[in-house]
Amino acid sequence: MSEERQVGIVLVSHSGPVALAVAELARGLAAGGVTAPVAAAGGTSAGGLGTSAELIAEAAREVDRGAGVALLADLGSAVLTVKSMLAEEGGLPEGSRLVDAPFVEGAVAALVTASMGGDLATVAAAATDAYGYRKV
Repeated sequence: MSEERQVGIVLVSHSGPVALAVAELARGLAAGGVTAPVAAAGGTSAGGLGTSAELIAEAAREVDRGAGVALLADLGSAVLTVKSMLAEEGGLPEGSRLVDAPFVEGAVAALVTASMGGDLATVAAAATDAYGYRKV
């Protein structure tokens, strides 16, 4: 699949460093070919803890390649911010979708699946399936 048509991934966290670290981890684990675009949208625009609609919108535009944008969020208000943005026309690129998934495992599954050419529904399903990953 052409890189221009890959699903983009946005990782929305209350913490900039956390969002960046999870994006880097997902990139590292998805390596081995063309990696789908992934961007971190963490913290406030002033660098503090919280969420920023402006940072989320910027990250979504950055990763949008016309095949949809999967947004994964870490905690409550990050989820609410994304939901609010999805409800507002023009807040996010067309085809943007909030994915109900664990933040770290879901990010890795989403990026691996998007990098293999999965469409938005397949990427979202892979991320959501990460809830079933057992550790014991």
